[in-house]
Amino acid sequence: MSERKLRIGFIPLADATALIVAVDKGFAKAEGLDVELVREVSWSNVRDKLNIGLFDAAHLLAPVAIASSLGLGHVKVPIVAAFGLGLNGNAITISPALYAALKDTADGDMADPIVTARALARVVAERKVKGDDPLTFGMTFPFSNHNYQLRFWMAAGGIDPDQDIRLVVLPPPYMVDSLAEGHVDGFCVGAPWNSVAVDLGIGRILHFASEIFERAAEKVLATRAQWIEKNPDLFAGLVRAHHRAALFIEDAANRKEVATILAAPNRIGVSLDVMQRTLDGHLKVALDGATRTSDRYLLIGRAGAARPDPTQAAWIYAQMVRWGQAPM
Repeated sequence: MSERKLRIGFIPLADATALIVAVDKGFAKAEGLDVELVREVSWSNVRDKLNIGLFDAAHLLAPVAIASSLGLGHVKVPIVAAFGLGLNGNAITISPALYAALKDTADGDMADPIVTARALARVVAERKVKGDDPLTFGMTFPFSNHNYQLRFWMAAGGIDPDQDIRLVVLPPPYMVDSLAEGHVDGFCVGAPWNSVAVDLGIGRILHFASEIFERAAEKVLATRAQWIEKNPDLFAGLVRAHHRAALFIEDAANRKEVATILAAPNRIGVSLDVMQRTLDGHLKVALDGATRTSDRYLLIGRAGAARPDPTQAAWIYAQMVRWGQAPM
């Protein structure tokens, strides 16, 4: 079988695992695909290179696939979400100082997102009275679940995210440094960057995003519709390779091997321990060693995570409408 070379872009995040494993374990090669994985920093780079054909496929934010297909915020390019790369995996991480402020004013269990959202609203109000600058939160892209999950959580406490808070776009690998330098007070980002912030002692995980919305379609294997029309056999092989990779990942016996693959500098490039905890859904949430475990923290190949679901797309579009990004 002659091999066809493909270039696929990705961001160093845990929900790129199926893509990385499909290549590094030879599942793509078995389908006759010679895949070059191109590590990128920002979602705008990934989107633009996919849209103009520099990438044959990409690890892409699910909302960006919708936005590109509709021509929202950029050029209109029909995108197909060929395979779900993961559900959930995001978390909200805040500085120790903000956590202490929320705890001082919280009227209930800090594990409850409604309690913390209301506490945040009180902190925001107090800062306004004092004339302090608004709190700043980082998210990865305007068309992202990170943005929508932050807004959904804040609005539940009575906060107007467009008036009361500064929301800024930061590439995922830069979130930790931005928190360390005091440029942001918190952020919502995908794994493993929340865990990196905790391990460095500069952040505390407040909530897993799965506690705010249980089954969020986070990333997809995205291709241009035009590319699929020209390359149906390559497309089918790519999906088959990812399906095999997803099954391999969810086998607990393979977990350490997968974590080792992901920890490589040219892949995600964080410690083996952080990747192992991420895949196990057993995370340290604070420097004091406090932990939290969730079997739905990051779903890759189980519970229907790999199958794109129109109801999840409908929720994403509803958020676009709610926050003024798309027409009703």
